[in-house]
Amino acid sequence: MGSGDEGFATVWAAGVIAMMLVLGGLVAGVGAALVTRHRAEAAADLAALSGATHAVSGEDAACARARWVADRMGVDLVGCRLSGWDVSVHVAARPPSFVEAFGPAESAARAGPVGNGQTVGLAR
Repeated sequence: MGSGDEGFATVWAAGVIAMMLVLGGLVAGVGAALVTRHRAEAAADLAALSGATHAVSGEDAACARARWVADRMGVDLVGCRLSGWDVSVHVAARPPSFVEAFGPAESAARAGPVGNGQTVGLAR
């Protein structure tokens, strides 16, 4: 019993558990950031498309509709502009609190009518 190894397995197991917890936290943080980014992209796309359907009514109506969609998708409409028949939007999605230090995920999209036989559609 005098080998001096007593308790080594306990210390080793505690270290492995700590590493697994850190790794799990990193995976959860990266996953939350990716989900937030995808949510921002989807919201920007849908807000731009929705705004483009109201472009004939002017910028106020188009941007009001884009804001309505952004609000329903849980993101902030940072900017909206009507240029010709194209609606450009810029949105920001707030991530969960444990990854909030990295800031919001932002995305922009543009939607408009088909022109010259080519789809103008969504653009980033």
